[in-house]
Amino acid sequence: MKKSFLFFLIVFILIFSIDQYIKHLILEGLRWEGNFFSIILVFNKGVAFSMLSFLGDGLKYLQLILVILVWFLLMRQRDFWLRNYYILGMIFSAGCSNIFDRFVYGGVVDYIYWHYGFDFAVFNFADMMIDIGVGALILKTFLSKTK
Repeated sequence: MKKSFLFFLIVFILIFSIDQYIKHLILEGLRWEGNFFSIILVFNKGVAFSMLSFLGDGLKYLQLILVILVWFLLMRQRDFWLRNYYILGMIFSAGCSNIFDRFVYGGVVDYIYWHYGFDFAVFNFADMMIDIGVGALILKTFLSKTK
């Protein structure tokens, strides 16, 4: 269990640091206009597609409480933890990085704007890590031999 927690921390710190570094570059003025996507700066006050933005500052506290609650619930699920600690490190670090943004900047720093073929929401590296992590958990569940 100690080894899995150590690896969880390494993944957590690595992804959190990468995400915050990219956001720092964006906040310092990094922009790019491309044919498929652009790098812009948007402060998302809500969750995906700006949903729940009407909650204002309450959203960050609600998210913080949910992350803490899920953490304590996961700590009680030893087998699930041991099978997925690296994926959970991705998801938790990305989520915490976005919550950190809410406390420091008043909204999540989003910057990847996909506009090829259709306009899509603006998102960030942390959002991608959450999506990849959740996708990996779902894939592992479907591919698991034990049901």
